[in-house]
Amino acid sequence: MPGYLALPSVSRGSVSFSLWCHQRGAWRSQVPTTLNVLNGSDARLPCTFNSCYTVNHKQFSLNWTYQECSNCSEEMFLQFRMKIINLKLERFRDRVEFSGNPSKYDVSVTLRSVQLEDEGIYNCYIMNPPDRHRGHGKIYLQVLMEEPPERDSTVAVIVGASVGGFLAVVILVLMVVKCVRRKKEQKLSTDDLKTEEEGKTDGEGNADDGTK
Repeated sequence: MPGYLALPSVSRGSVSFSLWCHQRGAWRSQVPTTLNVLNGSDARLPCTFNSCYTVNHKQFSLNWTYQECSNCSEEMFLQFRMKIINLKLERFRDRVEFSGNPSKYDVSVTLRSVQLEDEGIYNCYIMNPPDRHRGHGKIYLQVLMEEPPERDSTVAVIVGASVGGFLAVVILVLMVVKCVRRKKEQKLSTDDLKTEEEGKTDGEGNADDGTK
């Protein structure tokens, strides 16, 4: 399409789709690919975008949909048509809350008291005329029954403690060896002094005998 160049891109932890407008800037919607949430907690489903144009609330449109699986049909649960329209699906009832600000290119929603049945795919669709392309963000929400164990940090602590203990033992052994060597050197020095003093004493005794 004249004036537009589609450039799919992947960033860390998210997938974005950019439409570079001819001499105007970029259009991009961005969401995390996967969101892990603890059962019973609140989940903010982020969806932000950059557009070639400022948001005109009279023309801007937004749809949030839910899918149980990738091949399942989509159920719309929230819209923006000059204002936020919460469709209040039986699945979510009053647990969906719009937490974004279209004027700031943020159309995120918050899902209160997440349940196991909420697991699935969440799609946000954005149209910001005069942009002719629709932005699309997809999030897979995974509901966890409990916090995953921090295995990596535990292993790191164990390894760190083991290495620290080993170093402490090595330092202790080196200190003991150094002390033993110092004691031996002191003993040798003392023995040398005694031998030297005994030699002087014997020499003085022989000198006295010769005088007599």
